[in-house]
Amino acid sequence: MQALYDVPAPAKLNLFLHVVGKRPDGYHLLESVFALIDWADTLHFERRTDGQLQRHDRGDALPADDLCLRAARLLQAESGCGLGADIHIEKRLPSGAGMGGGSSDAASTLLALNRLWGLRWPLSRLLPLGLKLGADVPFFLGGRNAFVQGIGEDLTPIELPEQTFAIVKPDVSIPTKDIFSSPLLQRSETLAIVAVFPEHGSKTSTEPSESNRSNVAAASQNAKNSAPRLELNAESCARIASFLEIDSKLNNALRNDLQKPAEQYSSQVTQALALLESRFGNSRMTGSGSAVFATVQGKDGMSNQPMATLPELPPGWVGKVCRSLVQHPLRGWTED
Repeated sequence: MQALYDVPAPAKLNLFLHVVGKRPDGYHLLESVFALIDWADTLHFERRTDGQLQRHDRGDALPADDLCLRAARLLQAESGCGLGADIHIEKRLPSGAGMGGGSSDAASTLLALNRLWGLRWPLSRLLPLGLKLGADVPFFLGGRNAFVQGIGEDLTPIELPEQTFAIVKPDVSIPTKDIFSSPLLQRSETLAIVAVFPEHGSKTSTEPSESNRSNVAAASQNAKNSAPRLELNAESCARIASFLEIDSKLNNALRNDLQKPAEQYSSQVTQALALLESRFGNSRMTGSGSAVFATVQGKDGMSNQPMATLPELPPGWVGKVCRSLVQHPLRGWTED
């Protein structure tokens, strides 16, 4: 195989994000649902025999040492492969949005080069590399919507309802470190999801769940924490997914704890939230921002409305109406 073209790297939305603690090493413990959407970067890979790794940007220029190149170098070093690649990136996802664009590029790079170089590594071997690159990368490698705990490495696959989202990214990027160091950030050691499903309050554990995380958490040297975690079974996941469909108005029982610090950092976040609220009746920030989203409802109350349109946006803002994905387009490129 000499090349792989049109390799997608889709974004994600945090349908909610609760901060439930902080580890001694400074990493925050989260509780979230990650949902894949059809807004994506596109990558192209051409094999080189000289071992060099070269990135070519087709659009906005990326940092010289972005996650995509770091992923390629890491796989090359860990595998001992002498091949290289020309990597072409069509950047469509906005940077600094909280949508995981860089992490998704890194995951798609690992999956593509694993195939292009003929390594045939299974997913269990790629996941530890993903965790070294960033907490969100394993999610994109796994390729399924997920209930997320820990620092992002503890993944429980979840079947989500099909939804349509209106997304707006204001003309500001917010440093993640500023959000997590904000005095407005509230942390609770009580799992926030229990407020919605109180019957799970006694089903918490401080032990890792092998069925949920595969080899991801085991690869993290910092995976030791005593924070409670929610043990979920298929019925629990189905109930959460059903609640998210019913909760298309983004009920305050599920929230983004990073939203208030982000609004304090930039009034543009507040303006974007108000813009979507006025048009769609709901709004919430994703990740650490600055992108915000709304579920789009039709007259029947369902949130699966592909014909929605965004209001006119201020200069420098970008937006898109997106559909949810059942799974990552590259799922199946490795053996589970």
